[in-house]
Amino acid sequence: MERADMLAYCLAKPGAWLDQPWEGDEVVKVGGRIFAFLGNGGGEPTVGIKCGPTREVADEWLHRHPGDAQVMAYIGRSGWNTLRLNGGIDAEELTEAVDASYDMVVAKLPKRERPTA
Repeated sequence: MERADMLAYCLAKPGAWLDQPWEGDEVVKVGGRIFAFLGNGGGEPTVGIKCGPTREVADEWLHRHPGDAQVMAYIGRSGWNTLRLNGGIDAEELTEAVDASYDMVVAKLPKRERPTA
């Protein structure tokens, strides 16, 4: 999957918007919270997403895709992983993972910040 395709997919989610909170980093938010970090992990396109409510659940990705998934720096302990977009994870599985990350983040938003669509 190309980075541009992943960005477009993320931005198509209800209430999603692009932010650049740090120089050179792009994130996609819903409400005021990030649900996807879009990066170039050492030159390779990546997406950082919430892969589970706990580190233990998110570790399933590391076991299934050892060369294409890794614990995300700084926030990995909270269930966030970085997934390679051009590796062995197919596009359908990547988009399903983004959907799950989005849903987990939306569920934690105050009701007034949740998208209506």
